[in-house]
Amino acid sequence: MTSIRKWQVGESLPEVTLAPVSRLDLIKYAGASGDYNPIHTIDEEAKKAGLPGIIAHGMWTMGNLAKLFTPYYEEGFVQDYFVRFQSMVFLNDVITLKATVKEKDKKAIRFAVAAVNQHGKEVVKGEAVFALYE
Repeated sequence: MTSIRKWQVGESLPEVTLAPVSRLDLIKYAGASGDYNPIHTIDEEAKKAGLPGIIAHGMWTMGNLAKLFTPYYEEGFVQDYFVRFQSMVFLNDVITLKATVKEKDKKAIRFAVAAVNQHGKEVVKGEAVFALYE
């Protein structure tokens, strides 16, 4: 695997494609996060809220974006991270995670990050700063 230090501005880390979103993923996330809002797990409640079906927790998608950096944790850590939620994620959506180098110096690399659904629509986008160990 290539060191994260070798990536240059404009280059992208290898994309990560998640398995289709399942109800079990969202039930597990609800338990782990304490977010039991029923629009994430119960079809009838999501429909009562005006949604076409249950939607993934935004933080579930955001948290998954960190998987892009897992192979590089021996070299540093995610120091700063922020996103904007662009669109909803539904059951069976296939989400692809992306990160492109925006800026770089000896101490950190700033990435543009995004989660994109199977239709090519960005559902989450933002930035992550990966601090490098000295």
